[in-house]
Amino acid sequence: MREAGIDVRALAAIVLGLLALICPAVAGAEPAGFPFGVAVGDVSSSSAMFWTRGQHAGTVVLEISPGARRAACSKAPPPPAAGGGARVLRRTITAAAASDDTVRTTVTGLRPATRYFYRFCTDARSRLGRFTTAPPATSKATVRFAVTGDADGTINPATQAPAYNRFEVYRRMAAENNDFNVNLGDVMYSDSAVAGVPPALTLPDKWAKYRLNLTYPNLRRLRGSAALYSHWDDHEWIDNFSRPVFGNALFDAGAKAFLDYNPAKYRPATGLYRRFRWGRNVEVFFLDERAFRSAPASASAVCNNPVTALPDPVPQLPQRLRTDLAAHIGLPPAAAGPVSPACQAAINDPTRTMLGGAQLRAFENAVSRSKATFKIIMNEVPIQALYWDPYDRWEGYAAERRSLLTFLKAHVRNLVFLTTDLHANLINDVRLSTFPEEGPSIDTGFLDFIIGPVALKTFAVDTDLKTGIPGASQYVRALFKAPRPVGLEMRCAALDVYSYAEVSATSKAVTIALRDAQGRPVNETPAGPPCAPVTIARR
Repeated sequence: MREAGIDVRALAAIVLGLLALICPAVAGAEPAGFPFGVAVGDVSSSSAMFWTRGQHAGTVVLEISPGARRAACSKAPPPPAAGGGARVLRRTITAAAASDDTVRTTVTGLRPATRYFYRFCTDARSRLGRFTTAPPATSKATVRFAVTGDADGTINPATQAPAYNRFEVYRRMAAENNDFNVNLGDVMYSDSAVAGVPPALTLPDKWAKYRLNLTYPNLRRLRGSAALYSHWDDHEWIDNFSRPVFGNALFDAGAKAFLDYNPAKYRPATGLYRRFRWGRNVEVFFLDERAFRSAPASASAVCNNPVTALPDPVPQLPQRLRTDLAAHIGLPPAAAGPVSPACQAAINDPTRTMLGGAQLRAFENAVSRSKATFKIIMNEVPIQALYWDPYDRWEGYAAERRSLLTFLKAHVRNLVFLTTDLHANLINDVRLSTFPEEGPSIDTGFLDFIIGPVALKTFAVDTDLKTGIPGASQYVRALFKAPRPVGLEMRCAALDVYSYAEVSATSKAVTIALRDAQGRPVNETPAGPPCAPVTIARR
């Protein structure tokens, strides 16, 4: 198979061979016939979606059982359970080349709060996966889960080693023994920043990127050890993706590749928006912030700085702060002049959308009616105000952000945003306004926790490289941490740590702790202090 000058199968074979040399645990880590492991996602109290990939097209049998020994790929009929029925559930699925030999199937009729084991069978047997179904809506049991995102498994052509790391964050998440985990956006990188690596723009090239990430044992371990909700962001397509800018053909390729390799349900009207109830304490909402968004305000030249001819990095920052920050990040003094009214109008244009009308209505209706104590919003891009490079984030869609937050403030209590995308760890209040120039400060009462990445250039590294000023990121961090009215007064700002968030929700409170790849508290700087766990009491 050859696309855009790339022999995809040959490339995949080379990558697997290289990883076997540099990471011996890859070679032989999975049973023959299922080298990319197994996964289960979109788990509810009564259903789940199962995934695997074989080595070729053909029939695959899925076996599911509450007992590990019974999911054994036996050719005999499942033994009857006491009172009728079968202890082992079986489903037959067909792997086809049109989906890169992957299979996905949804199984219903599962029991709430039950530990299940599953295995895929051909002439060979897959590894034994496991997961627990969600408890019933009346359950008061504590719910524990972890969240992270942004994982580029690219091999550096210059070193023939992983460009960043071996996904140690995923290994730590699997070790937490959570009820479920979340891989929140940029679960692979179509457009790696590693020099010499071309972007994956076709469907076969994107398939190859997913296979590459699944050669890492730590990701396969996470996918097989518990329910894993997977979600997309921009790099499943290309950086800062929107359909108006990059087109439907690229969207279709990226969406199909993601859905072929991740057990998640997509609906044309609302995209990848889903919600899942975990007992009385938690309802989790996944917002699709890519499928329906308008072009960013930076898509035209209207927000370009007249001196640099590039999108202004801080178009919403008050003028009194722009001058000082511009000097520290290497911009000429003239670049700190006022931002044009046309740019401000574009950012605040009420016709521009992040979610699209159908998804926005579905979300507002569901979240305002939710009976769960805590509403956890899985958010692809930051919704707290950062005043830094806002175009791809909620700040760049200011009218819809303001409308949504006003609605949530009026109708919803006990809501928390968990966010990836920025490659940093930032905790702060979600405000409608921050500085005196914007009028009275308005706090929604919600917190936004930005977490990650798994494997990528961190915010600190990326900011220093893009500005060409060593330490420029620390001046941005100073803006983040400084008390108002000279800064954003963030509770935590750690810009150079691979991380995840560990979440625990009871009937009285939800606690969110940021942890690094070794499971330790995230430090704001190498010398500290740590980002303290945040406990939010039920209101």
